[in-house]
Amino acid sequence: MSQEITDNDTLRLALPKGRMQDAVIVLLADAGIRVTPTARGYRPAVSLPDCEAKILKHQNIVEMLELGSRDVGFAGADWVEELGVEVVELLDTGLDPVSVVAAAPRGLFDRLDEIGRPLVVASEYETLTRAWIAQRGLDAEFVQSFGATEVFPPEDADVIVDNTATGSTLRANDLEIVDTVITSSTRLYASPQAMENGVKRERIEDLRLLLGSVLDARRRVMVEVNAPEDRLEEVVSLLPCMREATVAPLFGNSGYAVKAAVLRDELPKIIPAIKAAGGSDVVVTSISQIVP
Repeated sequence: MSQEITDNDTLRLALPKGRMQDAVIVLLADAGIRVTPTARGYRPAVSLPDCEAKILKHQNIVEMLELGSRDVGFAGADWVEELGVEVVELLDTGLDPVSVVAAAPRGLFDRLDEIGRPLVVASEYETLTRAWIAQRGLDAEFVQSFGATEVFPPEDADVIVDNTATGSTLRANDLEIVDTVITSSTRLYASPQAMENGVKRERIEDLRLLLGSVLDARRRVMVEVNAPEDRLEEVVSLLPCMREATVAPLFGNSGYAVKAAVLRDELPKIIPAIKAAGGSDVVVTSISQIVP
């Protein structure tokens, strides 16, 4: 039974500022949670009951979660790793996938012995960069950057450590990736303090369930196919569903209707195989949410 919610149990949600915000808002909307702008630009309204939201930078979100001033929020795994905070990872949304990489002017790492001085490495990620320098055994000095790190080389830095999705910005600045430090994506995190509060933990787990159901549905489609009785087992065996396919007799006992949620990526091999096995009237539809 759900516990009674009091004023002290208002769920404090942190939403990301910047490039990942739109994808997060769409994810919430697909889960039935509306985020609506208000006159207080950084405090949108959220359709979850007893929930208040604030838009923050990624770095601030993970810091506020650790402090307990925010209960749950979305942030990049790179900043959790960089800041070394103690937060509870709930869900990897897979949104905004990036790699934190080391990049340098082309050919630089082929002639390190010729440089004759410590390398200058610039980055917003001080912890990750210093760890990478030590791991590679480089003679290097660290320089803190505050955005637009890719413009540092070659005059102001030899190497940068920065995040990239496609590498296009690095290539545009004549830089090549020499190493991958970590990979990252947008994830849902909770405050350890919130997870110790029975009411908040229950509500956070409900949020994880809703968002997870949307993410699972995005990977799958519903396949419906008619199968004659003598080919039913073969058709069913071709559908790699989550558990068991749903089977129902057709009108007039002329065969069976088979329905299963299958991975979208499997369609190119599943549909021809179904047809070859005697299936007919194949229908593929999108799914909004899947709750196991």
